[in-house]
Amino acid sequence: MGASVPARPRPRVGAFFDMDKTLICENSGSLYMQHRYEKGELSAVELAKGAVAYLRYKVGMLDIRAWTAGMVEQFRGESEELLEDEAREWCRDVVIDKLYPEAVEIVRWHLDQDHVVAIVSGSMRFVVEPLAEHLSIPHILYTRMEVAGGRFTGRVIDPVCFEEGKIHWLRELVDEQRIELAKSFFYTDSITDLPLLELVGHPVVTNPDPRLYREAVRRGWPVRLFEPPDPAPETGRR
Repeated sequence: MGASVPARPRPRVGAFFDMDKTLICENSGSLYMQHRYEKGELSAVELAKGAVAYLRYKVGMLDIRAWTAGMVEQFRGESEELLEDEAREWCRDVVIDKLYPEAVEIVRWHLDQDHVVAIVSGSMRFVVEPLAEHLSIPHILYTRMEVAGGRFTGRVIDPVCFEEGKIHWLRELVDEQRIELAKSFFYTDSITDLPLLELVGHPVVTNPDPRLYREAVRRGWPVRLFEPPDPAPETGRR
């Protein structure tokens, strides 16, 4: 008898989550800029520019690639290790309290089903990673900043993890984990994620912006509206 042919591994299901307004009820970039402002690392003018940029993003008028390239300049010369340590403390003290309870339950359900769970966010690694660790999410895709000699160069690595860029960075995970996109899930609030929503078999619209809500209704996609978390105690988690 000939040698038996080993069975091919079965494709896996992916569960991909945007971060801002999907897992957490705030914009992580705005929260982090406020944090840097309070530490004296960002001027009031720079903070105001960030707020204006976020408003332009919400109405679809921001060139996210150009803005990201300019924004990462503020980190030029900073220690990657030190920034990550500080961001982990910031996430523990600020960001964890912004998690939607329903989103946490959905993440746990997908983990229990042995799905390949990942956060797919336009934010930087030092913002995304601590939240993923808190939720036991094993994979993260994010906008990458160039590092040389342990310090940020002030340059972003293309493509930015935004719109089609999210698909670019997701492809490697899909191939590595043998994910079947037709059976996979993607949760997001933003119309800018339409390319990835169209790529999976189970698009789920969460707390959508007006344009995505209209698109979801037109296509018959499920819409989830999460209740914001209860306010954190005044004492915080020090």
